[in-house]
Amino acid sequence: MKLTFLGTGTSFGVPVVGCDCSACTSDDSRDRRTRHGAVVEIDGRRLLVDTPPELRLQLLASGISDIEAVWFTHMHADHVHGIDDVRIFTARGRGDLPAYVASEYRPLISRYFQYIFDDTIEPPTGSSKPRVQLKEIQAGRSVEIIGQDFMPLKVPHGPSSVYGFRVGGLGYITDGKSLPPETLAALEGVDVLVLNALWYGRPHPSHFNVEEAIDAAREVGAARTYLTHLTHRVTHAELEERLPDGVFPAYDGLTVELEL
Repeated sequence: MKLTFLGTGTSFGVPVVGCDCSACTSDDSRDRRTRHGAVVEIDGRRLLVDTPPELRLQLLASGISDIEAVWFTHMHADHVHGIDDVRIFTARGRGDLPAYVASEYRPLISRYFQYIFDDTIEPPTGSSKPRVQLKEIQAGRSVEIIGQDFMPLKVPHGPSSVYGFRVGGLGYITDGKSLPPETLAALEGVDVLVLNALWYGRPHPSHFNVEEAIDAAREVGAARTYLTHLTHRVTHAELEERLPDGVFPAYDGLTVELEL
């Protein structure tokens, strides 16, 4: 199994417009963080995690030319507003693209992108729209995607919820604030864990900071934990220097190999 980090930044991205901090002016390419996205590849089949605003550019940069399905973690703009970029995959005549979304979010995404999900809306002759078929998921009920069982994992994100997943030895959580007992239990024995982390110090009401992410990683006990959804308040070099053994900063374009 291979995990590719397409984007590892928060909703502002890095560099932030108009900012001259050390991360935003860094010469280290790993400090250039687009909005959150990832691809899980198993036996040549690929699942896209979220559709961030830079999706087209991310796929080109990573050399990913095809996906078979999409997993939406939640409905915030930085995770869904690149959805039109999946149009290329359905414009090639391959049929509808399945997109997995929590049942609570199906009405929202259908309303946000009515032109996609309302079958009565057809594009003008000679044009096209993404052909996406929504499939509902529920926490704790596994679903088969790209030939493997994915277990949806629900975590709190302020007043809303985010749906990560476990597949084989990979646990993937973004935009979480804590790991509820049932999610911790589902992550037991993972080899690679992905967690969000904003910055050091000040707590945030709906995201882990770095210290909280480290504590959560210790609870899970994975051999390798990768931090994503990072702000411009931390540079890659600083994270590499300060993170404990087994915890690593992710960066756009990073690929991680692991056993299924």
